[in-house]
Amino acid sequence: MPILLFLIDTSASMNQRTDLGTSYLDIAKGAVELFLKLRARDPASRGDRYMLVTYDEPPYCIKAGWKENHATFMSELKNLQASGLTTLGQALRSSFDLLNLNRLISGIDNYGQGRNPFFLEPSILITITDGNKLTSTAGVQEELHLPLNSPLPGSELTKEPFRWDQRLFALVLRLPGLASTEPEQLGSVPTDESAITQMCEVTGGRSYCVRTQRMLNQCLESLVQKVQSGVVINFEKTGPDPLPIGEDGLMDSSRPSNSFAAQPWHSCHKLIYVRPNSKTGVPVGHWPIPESFWPDQNLPSLPPRTSHPVVRFSCVDCEPMVIDKLPFDKYELEPSPLTQYILERKSPHTCWQVFVTSSGKYNELGYPFGYLKASTTLTCVNLFVMPYNYPVLLPLLDDLFKVHKLKPNVKWRQAFDSYLKTLPPYYLLPLKKALRMMGAPNLISDNLDCGLSYSVISYLKKLSQQTKLESERILASVGKKPPQEIGIKVKNHSGGGVSLTHNKNFRKLLKEIIGETAPRLAELNTKEFAGFQVGLLNKDLKPQTYRNAYDIPRRGLLDQLTRMRSNLLKTHKFIVGQDEDSLHSVPVAQMGNYQEYLKTLASPLREIDPDQPKRLHTFGNPFKQDKKGMMIDEADEFVTGPQNKVKRPGEPSSPLSSKRRRSMSLLLRKPQTPPTMLPSLTMFMRRWKMVKSHPMASCQNLLPQSL
Repeated sequence: MPILLFLIDTSASMNQRTDLGTSYLDIAKGAVELFLKLRARDPASRGDRYMLVTYDEPPYCIKAGWKENHATFMSELKNLQASGLTTLGQALRSSFDLLNLNRLISGIDNYGQGRNPFFLEPSILITITDGNKLTSTAGVQEELHLPLNSPLPGSELTKEPFRWDQRLFALVLRLPGLASTEPEQLGSVPTDESAITQMCEVTGGRSYCVRTQRMLNQCLESLVQKVQSGVVINFEKTGPDPLPIGEDGLMDSSRPSNSFAAQPWHSCHKLIYVRPNSKTGVPVGHWPIPESFWPDQNLPSLPPRTSHPVVRFSCVDCEPMVIDKLPFDKYELEPSPLTQYILERKSPHTCWQVFVTSSGKYNELGYPFGYLKASTTLTCVNLFVMPYNYPVLLPLLDDLFKVHKLKPNVKWRQAFDSYLKTLPPYYLLPLKKALRMMGAPNLISDNLDCGLSYSVISYLKKLSQQTKLESERILASVGKKPPQEIGIKVKNHSGGGVSLTHNKNFRKLLKEIIGETAPRLAELNTKEFAGFQVGLLNKDLKPQTYRNAYDIPRRGLLDQLTRMRSNLLKTHKFIVGQDEDSLHSVPVAQMGNYQEYLKTLASPLREIDPDQPKRLHTFGNPFKQDKKGMMIDEADEFVTGPQNKVKRPGEPSSPLSSKRRRSMSLLLRKPQTPPTMLPSLTMFMRRWKMVKSHPMASCQNLLPQSL
């Protein structure tokens, strides 16, 4: 599961415009989105994890970390703003600390127990910057400096802030501000000359000098291809150079060997690919790369290791050794001058042994733990990792199965015990597993010793607990904004409630500044203009951001003082930093933020008549009233009836009315009462009720004369 961390430069210099009319920050955002689209073409991208870090102060520089999803990543990316310093060193340190947050908890580094290439978290750091001078609060820096004071526990166990499965790539934007008339040159993208280039090469990555949009797209396609699972190793030659090979493929001792001339293939800093298993999707391995020291129980602490192990190879041709059922690890080397030199020799049946200095107890160079060998088809070079000191172990195991038939004699036992004394203690457990797979489980006792002292083991457990607490603290701070600076409070100690405009010294200073316009101060009403407001706003003057007080023209001093007063005392009720003149100059992104405006409004007053029927909030008719609380006449209800009510557009339809009715003939329809007879019938029904309630009354007086 690769981790893709984007480090975006949010310094103020990223606001500069290009010939396309967009800023560098906009180009950086578009580059990230394009990279995600290109990466999505690979089916393996489903397990990718994306992180976002900026140049802000830690921990607020982490915009998306371990717990944030892809939607949060995209939202934070779109909301980035360029308003800060070019603190590249601090930002890189924060990025590496974020990646190393859980390594001590999971034990992926395996300090003091060998390096396992198959146990890794492949990480790609892609930083997008303009390549300008590095700045900080102390001044301009000429060199890139990574702070060593990391808040993460256990950082002292590794000399560098990065690990061998973390690579840094830089896209340095050098796009011109004016369109160039020269034709665009096609080809490979050169490296940049900024300070970040050396940092990229140290981690196994590289930088790109981007001068056009087409070059940027080309770099992004190249970066997508570099998202590979692997670790970086330093390969260095030890001993003399090999004899040159003639045209017939045999050794030619007559041709001179350049043993004393340094060649590019003598020292290479390249990646070895760790391919995941096709069935499980997780890399599988058996043997570690040995440590550069012999683990002893008398060591009070572990020596700090380098991020990339130094593997030395001997150019003495040997035959590759392997026996049946013995597991081994095979890793492909990234193309480099070393792989090119080995392939040019065209000797796929020979190999070069590899060593780690000071890994053995009785040998300074150490014993071989594998070999470099070209593939049979001469297309690539592979690193075979075998058991430690395999030239001694493999013949012993071959005799055990073929000669002794799993019943070793005393001589074989003595030879095997002598081999175990040269084996680092952390190789005992994988060797025991391998022997169990081969069918010989009882050759090594169960009382295995890791070789570390009790104090070292206790210290590693303590670091794991401290790292877990620090991890929770850092993850909790992700997404929080830095605290806003508190404004300066102006307090008058001489008396209560006196405005600054009444101060004699202040009025004298204004009189010296504005000269003939000083009599305007007397016309100001202090009750109407309370606080530090000494002039009326000029509607024709646009908002300005002056850095120097002497740049303000004389005619705009009063207006500028008014703006300073509104920003200092914050007497306005709207957006900070704006006055009444600039309230209507709201950015497009903030125009729809109506909820924030409603929070500043006062609560509405209560209704005068609470019994008044409430009106429905409908778009069609805002004056439509709620009929639930209205009085209905009995006669009207009796005449029309609930079944004969006329359906209105706002009322729900009954289930019977939803059915389609067949049109009836005019002869079969019931006669309806004419509309002119409705008032008379209403009056008749009311009087008929009175007759029923008073049977002794005269019916002639109750009925109307017309009937």
